[in-house]
Amino acid sequence: MSAAESPQQPKTSPNWEAIERDFRTGVRAVNAIAKEHGITEGAIRKRAKRDGWVRDLNAKVRAKADELVRKSVVRAQVREDQRLTEARQIEVEANLMKETRLGQRADVKRARRLVAKLLAELELQTEQVPELLRLGEILRQDDDKAPDRLNDIYQAVISFPERTKSMKALAEAMRILVSLESEVCGLNAHPDAGTEGDKDFLERLLDARTRAANR
Repeated sequence: MSAAESPQQPKTSPNWEAIERDFRTGVRAVNAIAKEHGITEGAIRKRAKRDGWVRDLNAKVRAKADELVRKSVVRAQVREDQRLTEARQIEVEANLMKETRLGQRADVKRARRLVAKLLAELELQTEQVPELLRLGEILRQDDDKAPDRLNDIYQAVISFPERTKSMKALAEAMRILVSLESEVCGLNAHPDAGTEGDKDFLERLLDARTRAANR
């Protein structure tokens, strides 16, 4: 034997006692046992058949069951977290919608109060047309050089056509506001349900105001 050559190591026999124990418990796969002990899977199965080894699969079943339980718990937790996330999202969006609707209701109510004040102002003006006309005559300052333009504007403002025009504009504004108020208050379950009623009411209102303006 030359100096460069090394003596061959004696081949160790597999630890069949440990192999048998791992095989019988049934937890580890046969190929994993074979790899650990440096032999083939076929050698283990051949030895098991010869010596009558029986694998106890209960442990493997329990291990699989434990794994399934863990996965089930994890899935349940994920679903619960998802439900909580969805509930939070719904709550946030509902609060946002609530604030929006409350703001819209406040805006519509404020606009309706303003239209009501303008209607009252127009009504007062209509009821006092004779007095306003007399005031215009008193204040008129016509001369030979130029007419009283300012007084002409005043007469136009208090005239029947101008008051009728204002009444129509206010009636249209009221119609829109009534519709908006019904919408933001959730009263229009059927969007077209109140259209005719609002139209009739506004037509009667316009007719009454027009008759008053024609006094």
